[in-house]
Amino acid sequence: MPKFLIQATYTPEGTKGLLSEGASGRRAAVEQVVTGLGGKVESMYFTFGEDDIVLIIDFPDPVSMAAVSLTVKASGALHTRATPLLTIDEIDEAARRQVNFRAPAP
Repeated sequence: MPKFLIQATYTPEGTKGLLSEGASGRRAAVEQVVTGLGGKVESMYFTFGEDDIVLIIDFPDPVSMAAVSLTVKASGALHTRATPLLTIDEIDEAARRQVNFRAPAP
């Protein structure tokens, strides 16, 4: 299953919700959404600094990740970034593929 790194920052309204229901309540909500689309939450951490929460999630396909991303962003409670994570084997396979590319001339 494709893996994604999710980095998110709560908006003021999202932070109020977190304070109201706690981290375990948010974990349960995330689990419900991810498993409902056939995925799995590998890890979930709350942080402080630029991001408020960091997750590693497995989804059956990128479309499932996109569906969640659109829905979460539309809520206005979080600003998120989703980064696809590739395995060593996937990068080795990519490195073996021939790509015909010509850089632009200066």
